[in-house]
Amino acid sequence: MSVEIRWRCAPFEELTPREIHDMMQARSAAFVVEQSCVFLDIDGIDPACWHLVGHRGGELVATARLVPPGTKFAEPSIGRVVTTSAVRGTGVGRVLMREAIAQAEKLWPRQPLRVAAQQHLEKFYGSLGFVADSPPYLEDGILHVDMVRPASTIPGRTGEAAGR
Repeated sequence: MSVEIRWRCAPFEELTPREIHDMMQARSAAFVVEQSCVFLDIDGIDPACWHLVGHRGGELVATARLVPPGTKFAEPSIGRVVTTSAVRGTGVGRVLMREAIAQAEKLWPRQPLRVAAQQHLEKFYGSLGFVADSPPYLEDGILHVDMVRPASTIPGRTGEAAGR
């Protein structure tokens, strides 16, 4: 299924109030409600980050935050990766991550990228060039594993990301 996504990557202060609302709503729906995980999503890091939002029509369907180096980890990182239930299972998650990687590489060239991945997604992130960098650990009641992607690899990337 081909899904036309319009991407926008901006620092927090340039997001519209509607974009912030929709981004937080999508994150809450996925992490708190669907995964039954009570955690503090508004962790004080968002204002320091760049945010990638993907819209199909007028609806936000995907989002991720790009965290500058030294903010959460020594390396830049990608986190709060979410696709809405409207597009799950269509490949938008992979497109979102490829776009997030491309944007992070523009912002912080020639640097490795880190993700704190839910362990059940280790194979997915591995297919995008990330390699486990920690033993599994429990965070907010969910098993996670830290993964790092060397700056030099871009698996499967050909030209511009979809939706541009």
